[in-house]
Amino acid sequence: MNGKTILITGCSSGIGLCVARGLKTRGWRVFATARQLADVARLQAEGLESLALDLRDSASIQAAVAEILDRTDGRLDALFNNGAYGQMGAVEDLSREALREQFETNLFGTLELSNQVIPILRHQGGGRILYNSSVLGLVALPYRGAYTASKFALEGLVDTLRLELIGTGIHVCLIEPGPILSRFRDNAHIAYQRHIRAENSPHREKYAAMEARLLKEGPAAPFTLPPEAVLEKVIHALQSRRPHPRYPVTVPTWLFTVLRRLLPTRALDAVLRRAGGDGRR
Repeated sequence: MNGKTILITGCSSGIGLCVARGLKTRGWRVFATARQLADVARLQAEGLESLALDLRDSASIQAAVAEILDRTDGRLDALFNNGAYGQMGAVEDLSREALREQFETNLFGTLELSNQVIPILRHQGGGRILYNSSVLGLVALPYRGAYTASKFALEGLVDTLRLELIGTGIHVCLIEPGPILSRFRDNAHIAYQRHIRAENSPHREKYAAMEARLLKEGPAAPFTLPPEAVLEKVIHALQSRRPHPRYPVTVPTWLFTVLRRLLPTRALDAVLRRAGGDGRR
């Protein structure tokens, strides 16, 4: 046992669940949180310390942090901000409500939770805060505007936080996955159905192709990796004496990191439009 503790959001499936399991086997005391009580019960049945944390709800965030600190006598060594979802739909079809919901989870709640944890890490003389961003925090793809906007905003906020915490012993890292096997598409489809009225949209034909992709079984994009690929980067970010500010995961992230530096905007737009398949992939 290494005796270190970590709080992870969004552990009901995918990356969060994989990282929670992986760190637990490596001796971390893992607090695996999820929004739904049914998921919390399932995680507890698996042997993980789990409790409810809804990033849309300030009271839920504060209660979860207070409970964890009570269990650990006030100590927390790391936070992995993983909880997020993707709102699909053309920008012109996004309502203020849809965009607000996207930011409440992907940015505002993540910021609030981080700001609850930073004073704890300051008092201890250091720690790690990791943020699960995305290749779509680096480049844009069609019909993913709300999610892309939230991840662009997250990248800017985290870059600023990293500069502000230099000298505190708190290391701040961005994990930037491309396509990863998870329930992301299932959750994105639910959000899409909740907020997008395809029948009244000039994009309705492309939405039909997009829905087929979201409902497709198995990997929907080339170079898709299992969530263990993210776990590997998280372990390095937590254990390295000098963790990287950014951890690209998957070939698309590496590729677009390079292309956005090399290509003029119109040329990059052409590549991104083709890569996004106008929403079909």
